[in-house]
Amino acid sequence: MSDFFNNGWSIFIAAVTIISLLACLALLMFASRRKVMADDNTTGHVWDVDLREMNNPLPRWWMYLFVITVVFAAIYLALYPGLGKFPGTLGWSSVGQYKSEQQRAQENMAQIFAKFKGKTAEELAKDSVAMGIGERLFGNNCAQCHGSDARGSKGFPNLTDGDWLYGGSLQTIAETITKGRMGVMPPMAAAVGTAEDVRNVANYVLSLSGGAHNSVAAQLGKPKFVVCAACHGPDGKGNPALGAPNLTDKVWLHGWGEAAIVAMVNAGKTNIMPAFGERLNAEQIHVLAAYVWSMSQTSAVAAK
Repeated sequence: MSDFFNNGWSIFIAAVTIISLLACLALLMFASRRKVMADDNTTGHVWDVDLREMNNPLPRWWMYLFVITVVFAAIYLALYPGLGKFPGTLGWSSVGQYKSEQQRAQENMAQIFAKFKGKTAEELAKDSVAMGIGERLFGNNCAQCHGSDARGSKGFPNLTDGDWLYGGSLQTIAETITKGRMGVMPPMAAAVGTAEDVRNVANYVLSLSGGAHNSVAAQLGKPKFVVCAACHGPDGKGNPALGAPNLTDKVWLHGWGEAAIVAMVNAGKTNIMPAFGERLNAEQIHVLAAYVWSMSQTSAVAAK
């Protein structure tokens, strides 16, 4: 209610609300007046021979309850937002309450997270309590995109395969969770050349990972790959600094095959990983990052 773009709407809402409350009181006063309509205190309406409508006044308890309701509404609107842009004398807001509850919850959990501070990913991976907390944090914040098993889907990275666009260290994962990421693959068809050139490049890319491809087309596409090498490297092994994927490892985030690669070169792609730095504190992110790291290091963790 406090986010109106135009003051006119704020005034309109406030006026309608106040007039509605006053109209309720006026209706009550009007209805409470007793008007004699017949000598026998009836309205003169008769049904089923002897069923008469009486002209009795409203019950006092009902009138008092009605008045209390209106008074309560007036007090509520004075204390809380409801009259257009007026924020209420208490200054309450749903956003403020959410942040306050978050802060209280984080303060209550501070002692638990304190013992995880400064620990390495390997140490946290061996701590069942830390991993239990990390699992719940992952389920509440990450599973919606990456899946409950963290194996992702088309367009959402698999976090269990050890293939990292920006690097898989604890610090890098924590940075990704905190700040988010924006991966951009610009449309490159114009730079590559003709539609045939794009298909040739797609076959060359397939050849880098040992996938099924047309060897003749791949050889023709190799010189054109220089356009792609600026990000993916001359050997196609990617660049973690840019988030450019490794094209030689058979891990395909947006689909595999000539058609999928041609579509990517033609149209490009933008992927966004939202930032969680304002939603989770540093201690929570540290534990969550260790849990994410551990899912791709199962064999390494078990051996230590």
